[in-house]
Amino acid sequence: MDPLRIDDPRDPRVAAYLDIRERDLAGRQGRFVAEGKVVLDLLLTAGRFTAESVLVLENRLDGLEDVLRNAPDDLPVYVATGDVMDAIAGFHMHRGILAIGLKGAPLLAESLLNALPDRGLVVVLVGIANHDNMGSIFRNAAAFGADAVLMDATCCDPLYRKAIRVSVGAALKVPFASFADTPRFKALLDQQGFDQVALSPRGLTDIRDARRTGRLALYLGTEGEGLPDSLLARMRTVRITMSEGFDSLNVAAASAIALHHFSTSRA
Repeated sequence: MDPLRIDDPRDPRVAAYLDIRERDLAGRQGRFVAEGKVVLDLLLTAGRFTAESVLVLENRLDGLEDVLRNAPDDLPVYVATGDVMDAIAGFHMHRGILAIGLKGAPLLAESLLNALPDRGLVVVLVGIANHDNMGSIFRNAAAFGADAVLMDATCCDPLYRKAIRVSVGAALKVPFASFADTPRFKALLDQQGFDQVALSPRGLTDIRDARRTGRLALYLGTEGEGLPDSLLARMRTVRITMSEGFDSLNVAAASAIALHHFSTSRA
């Protein structure tokens, strides 16, 4: 493909990249920003989402040759100098690699569950509103082989630029869907044969003693408040035992421990 040079930050061809941080807050009408070489590679190869265009710092283009081989022949690849790229983005772009992806139609939670394997492992998020935590949970889900992430309506967008970056692109790879009503969703998981486990500092069982036999849904809640008591009362609860006088881990760190445990105890 022949790169297309951009010399004017207001060139309409790169309008989707303008003022990235402000657009992060305002929304992109079905688009998202992917940042960095590893994330771009996953956008082009994971198959979940479609790339609309790529914007690259001119001195980074040669290093993307292998990555861009996976791009469709008609994908626009724009190149710019550092000054022009910074003016487009609205801040200094030290990575120098951006892409616009298309979200497409969201996956339906029930359809996603129907497609999971007999011993599927899913992460269920309730109230995760911090993009760093969201990205880290997706990264952990990918690292330990979770088959999907399901989120309630109060969770933040895993396709927010920072969440994608923190996930190192895992948010573009691990299937995810949202649900509106947590009790109804729990009932759906019951129908699908999932053992449902809630991670909580007040959990009744130490996670080292917890076992799984088949399909498992691991519930994680927001830091501080945690999962609602009404939900904890209706499922098996596990805890990561702390040293005396210490309450809990960051939810992202806790998710890594729990996912490692339940992924390695599949047999």
